[in-house]
Amino acid sequence: MSDREEFLVWLQSEFVRAERAMFDGDDGPRRAIWSADEPVSVLGAWRNATNRAELVEAFEVLSTTFSNCTDYAFDLIAFDVRGSMAYTVGYERVATSINGQPRAFSLRATQVYRLEADGWRVVHRHADHVG
Repeated sequence: MSDREEFLVWLQSEFVRAERAMFDGDDGPRRAIWSADEPVSVLGAWRNATNRAELVEAFEVLSTTFSNCTDYAFDLIAFDVRGSMAYTVGYERVATSINGQPRAFSLRATQVYRLEADGWRVVHRHADHVG
């Protein structure tokens, strides 16, 4: 299997499971797919973070607002893998409850990944609402 194929398998399994869990109120799987090594950053639709401590806090706070995720899909537009770095560009389509109110929305998301000793890890995310 090529590096690109291995990355896509990870993305379509572990990454998608972690994001779905986040929108169901569990930030543990999302934190696990993020790098523990600096630098890490988020320019998010709801929160920003510029280091690991801020990232963990943002994920913990956000996860308390989400529940009852009934659908999550990541529509991949473009990606590439170059050695130990990769990126993705795509749309996240989500149906969940926010503060108990059912909502469906789409986010544009660009992410950067680093291949570490224990596998692929997210190091940067930029997401915003599709207008």
